[in-house]
Amino acid sequence: MDKTTQSQDKRLAAAKRIAEHVGETLDARFSIQLWDGTKIPMGKDADGQYYFSIGGPGVLGSLLRRPTLENLLNHYALGHIGFHGGNMMEFADVIREKRAKKKHRDIRIGLVLKEAWPLLFSPSEKRAKLEHIYDRDETGRNVKSRDEKEFIQFHYDVSNEFYRLFLDEEMQYSCGYFRDPVNSLDQAQLDKLEMICRKLRLKEGERLLDVGCGWGGLVCYAARHYGVRAHGVTLSRKQHDFAREKIRRLGIEDRVTVELKNYIELDGAFDKIASIGMYEHVGIANYPRYFGKLRALLKEGGILLNHGITRRAKASRKKFNRITPGRRWILKHIFPGSELDHIGHTLEAMEAAGFEIHDVEAWREHYARTARAWCERLSAREEEAVGLVGRERYRLWIAYLAGVAFSFADGALGIHQVVATRKRKGASGMPPTRGDLYAKSWDTRRNPN
Repeated sequence: MDKTTQSQDKRLAAAKRIAEHVGETLDARFSIQLWDGTKIPMGKDADGQYYFSIGGPGVLGSLLRRPTLENLLNHYALGHIGFHGGNMMEFADVIREKRAKKKHRDIRIGLVLKEAWPLLFSPSEKRAKLEHIYDRDETGRNVKSRDEKEFIQFHYDVSNEFYRLFLDEEMQYSCGYFRDPVNSLDQAQLDKLEMICRKLRLKEGERLLDVGCGWGGLVCYAARHYGVRAHGVTLSRKQHDFAREKIRRLGIEDRVTVELKNYIELDGAFDKIASIGMYEHVGIANYPRYFGKLRALLKEGGILLNHGITRRAKASRKKFNRITPGRRWILKHIFPGSELDHIGHTLEAMEAAGFEIHDVEAWREHYARTARAWCERLSAREEEAVGLVGRERYRLWIAYLAGVAFSFADGALGIHQVVATRKRKGASGMPPTRGDLYAKSWDTRRNPN
């Protein structure tokens, strides 16, 4: 037996001993499959259906040398680690399952480190370079690029066909509104559009601006069901072209327009403004300019609805500004340029810009359902997705959507709809209660035209 074979055998034996020890103490319901096909249960009741696969000793060596979330996710994206037995959401449910006998602290770190010695020097797997355009240092300072349009197009211009695989019929890429937990994603997204229109108290003939209009779902819905004249802006060329074609197909070009333009370049006066999933891209330092511009575009007494993802406030600004490993990975590979605020500071910035806050509603658990549905729908169409964007990018997105779903479910992320008016002296003109939002039946919307 030559030295190479001996080294390979030692690494495999070390990996087996580590896995067996972890399995004895963890009592989990999944297994680990090593590169020789050996499957080791991570608990006495492990279901053989659910298992991790590890592509080679170099993968373990890499993770032992650099045990970071980014390294783990990159190995998954590149296919060096696999999840088997169900889609990502199902597998994650099994991993996260709370079991009375789980005893992470009983794992003998000394034994693991001793056995890991042969693996530490395993040659790394050949790794392709995952596409990214953005990174930040520990202070949150951008160290590569600040081109807002480039950031937007990196995320949204993957391809319309890719987004069609997991979004609803209206191509809504923001939180749905589940009036009933059993409702479909398509129904939840229609109900979201309806609720936005109700909160804006839209009236026939009014001018509506949608900042960051996506694929045009809201401007088309509002024009058809509420008789408004709607205008949308986006920095995504593919979204712009899709929305323009949808407007033409629906025959509403006389009431709905969409531009490829930055919000800061807009002029005119609008009765109502919607910003749905847009202010995450603005940057917290730019809030005065952002909310100031929206106020300037809004008529006196006009209504703004700002809908966006938030993070929980921390005990100090330093702690809040810290970029977590998961956040850094998302900034690099999925959502470059994005920045999440806590709702308290957002409200402060809106008031400072001249808005009066009337209503704040949290939709966190709605987004958990939405993101889970997106992940499951994309998983079900894996081969189509791989054909469109490649296997690495498909896996990046699956990991991202699953992480988002659990972050909302666990409360690490939140989402809020804020209804505000351009502040003026005297009466605001807003209804005294939320009653008008629910007085009208959800099944008797104005007929589209």
